[in-house]
Order: sequence, then structure tokens, then C-alpha cells
Amino acid sequence: MRKLFIVSIALCLLATADRLTAQQPEVKPGPEHMKLKESEGTWDATIKSKDGDSKGTFMFKLDLNGLWLMEHFKADFGGMAFEGRGATSYDPTKKKYVSVWIDSMSTSPMISEGTYDAAKKTMTMKGDMPMPDGKNMKVTLTTVDNDANNKTFTIHGDDKGDFEILRITYKRRAK
Repeated sequence: MRKLFIVSIALCLLATADRLTAQQPEVKPGPEHMKLKESEGTWDATIKSKDGDSKGTFMFKLDLNGLWLMEHFKADFGGMAFEGRGATSYDPTKKKYVSVWIDSMSTSPMISEGTYDAAKKTMTMKGDMPMPDGKNMKVTLTTVDNDANNKTFTIHGDDKGDFEILRITYKRRAK
């Protein structure tokens, strides 16, 4: 019985050996990644939420072979320092943008995915935002490209009806 098991495993390994050792095709950025590249630079942020207004800075850089937009956000929320990091890319298999966000107010990442509507100049992502109680809230993240140097970002909670959690306006700094 044991010998039969070992022979079965060996045959499975031989059958898949070509797939395991085959060179992976080179992954190259596509037009969707060039859309992400448009955000590169440093942006001043004005944040509006139910807790009041605050200021911050958002830095974007396309990295990792031009496949991921790396994001670094720093702000002050009512005297409390906040810092967040994100990574956004385009997944051609899903035909969607994908994003991972981590920050100084949570030990769980926010994972989201969505699409870009070129006619409306709007990226719409859906995800689960970690909450302080350990639960997740379904959210919609929307970024509108007002023009090349101005954006508006909103987070809407979707769990108990549609309500705006926060709004951030971004203005690109001159290079």
C-alpha cells in the first residue's frame, strides 16, 4: 500500500514537472497601469469627516516593474497622527483594479477591487474596511479625477444604507 502511494506521488510530480519548471511569462504593465502612473507625485490633502477637517500629504509612485502604485499617506486627525500605506495594481485576470491598504489605526488590511470609468473619470472600488470592534464594514471607495492636478476621494459605508464616512480633496504639488 505504501509503495503504491509513493509511486502515485512520483507519477503526479512527473506529470506536473514541466509546469513547475517552465519559465513564467514576463509580466508587463498595460494601459491600466499607465492610468495609475498618472497619480505619481506628492499631493496635499484636505480631509472632511464628521470629526472635523484636517490636512495631510499623499505620495504616489509606480514601482515593482511598473505594476504597482505604492501609496504613502500622512495626516493629523484631531491631534492624532495617522499614517497609511497602500498598493494598487490592475489584475488582467479579474479585469479589475485591486488594492491593499494598511494604516496606523488597524491591524487588519483593507482589500478592495473595482473599475475605472474613463467617461466619468472615476475609479470605484468595493471592499471591507476593518473597524475598531474587529468587524468589517462594507465600503465603496470612489476617486474622481477632477483634472490632472485635482482629485476627490470619498469613502461611503454600505452596511446600513449609503452614508459618507469621509471626503478628501487632493491637489498635486508642483514638481
